Amino acid sequence: MPEESLFILAVLAGNVALSEWLVRHTAMKHLGSALLVILLTALMANVGLIPTFSADVPVYTGIFDFVAPIGIFWLLLRVSLADLRRAGFAMVALFLLGSAGTVVGVLAGLAAVGGSEAFGELAFAISGMFVGTYTGGSINFNAIALEYRVMDNGVLYAGATAVDSAMTTVWMAVTVALPRALAKRWPGNRAVGASSDLGAALTGEEEDTEALNPMDICIMLGLGAGAVWFSGALATWLKASIGYSLPKILVVSTLALGLAQIEQVRRLRGSRALGMLAVLLFLAVIGALCDLSALRELGQLGRDLVVFVVVVVLVHGTVVFGGAALFRCDIAMAAVASQANIGGGTSALALARSLGRADLILPAILIGALGTALGTYLGFGVAEAMR
Repeated sequence: MPEESLFILAVLAGNVALSEWLVRHTAMKHLGSALLVILLTALMANVGLIPTFSADVPVYTGIFDFVAPIGIFWLLLRVSLADLRRAGFAMVALFLLGSAGTVVGVLAGLAAVGGSEAFGELAFAISGMFVGTYTGGSINFNAIALEYRVMDNGVLYAGATAVDSAMTTVWMAVTVALPRALAKRWPGNRAVGASSDLGAALTGEEEDTEALNPMDICIMLGLGAGAVWFSGALATWLKASIGYSLPKILVVSTLALGLAQIEQVRRLRGSRALGMLAVLLFLAVIGALCDLSALRELGQLGRDLVVFVVVVVLVHGTVVFGGAALFRCDIAMAAVASQANIGGGTSALALARSLGRADLILPAILIGALGTALGTYLGFGVAEAMR
């Protein structure tokens, strides 16, 4: 019913707004709005205020099929590949080393749980999702999941999302603690800022705040809708012509990255604010996927997901910090590079601030952009290779 759809949309929007307020004004800033909006929506879905996810709910399917891809397109319009040179060779090298460690970790984690025996026919997609998310953040996780329709297996998708969110939070704590614990004994290290107050970490409020007018919004809507339409049309044409179609999200990402290299496009207002809104709405729907009655039945699947993700992150961390020690790189730099892999650019930026390393803030943003650009491609590459 239209009235029910409007009510569901109102609840989702309210959850996004409440999550943003909590992150900006309370101690919950350490959780992040992405995790908060998932938890809030999961709570409301499980107490029966809104329905848990179903393909029969138009609001949920509309956000999955259209809002999320447009949001990914908008966010990528800010990625300037040329600016990555300013991050410095050592930071970029550590980041790429971490990406390689993630790939190795995913293969090791999959072997540890028995591969398809644990995750069934979607093992290849789960592998690609975690390569993507631990290369540059959850945007890549969601992009790959969208293409392979992993959300259709609600229990597996909800479980993977929950474990991913928990591990991201744990790894933030690890990368905050390690530089301080090992600073005096780390080869070639410089001093870490004395402050241990995470309250100084940025929430993203400044970056996500833009002054918009109707023309700005219409330009963004036109570009985003046009890109998603073109990706679908191209996929259909390729399928009819050669029997194979490129993943739609890959086409959308490529279009966005191409346009983003035009300075006038990067200056357009609204891409960051609207992109974050779209992604947070998508994450709210992910919360609706978390049907606790179904999650209680995860059993061995839940345990396998935890083992898989722990192995992935341990291998990644060993590669990054081991490489940094071997080449006598700054441990704080290694921690920020690793956080850019696991949590994305915003988490890496917050980590740099919490360590008192203002010199690492800009590199954190830039390699976060690299992760956003690289993660989807690397994730799709691994998924298709294992398919």
